[in-house]
Amino acid sequence: MTDALKMIFVNLPVADLEKSKAFYTALGFTNEPRFTDDTAAAMVWSESIFLMILSHDKWKSFTNRPIPPTTSSEVSLALAMESREAVDAMIDAAAASGGTADVNPVQDHGFMYGRDLLDPDGHVWGPFWMDPAVASGEATPPEVAA
Repeated sequence: MTDALKMIFVNLPVADLEKSKAFYTALGFTNEPRFTDDTAAAMVWSESIFLMILSHDKWKSFTNRPIPPTTSSEVSLALAMESREAVDAMIDAAAASGGTADVNPVQDHGFMYGRDLLDPDGHVWGPFWMDPAVASGEATPPEVAA
């Protein structure tokens, strides 16, 4: 498989599909109607990153493992953002759309900034920004510099 074909589909169980579609739309995802029905919705973040939100019944057709309670944390899904302001805007949109802002302490290291939110089903998302020079390897993060 070439890199051009490498994609990620994050699958998450949701209690209310329509509420979750509205929530993720408010965060900047777009719905792909070709892969959306009354049991699941494809929400697009980029050309290579898709979020599949699945009703509990649909989720249970893929696995017999239990759906974790909304108070647990299995993963934290980090999304690179173009600026610190974009991180803050996503957190604000989450709080205004049924999510919970800043469920963990804000991480501000100067060259990297991140905040965490919960979606309505308790899934943790961590929008973050990193100085492009550090991300590309052109610069060293300050605490790593000798």
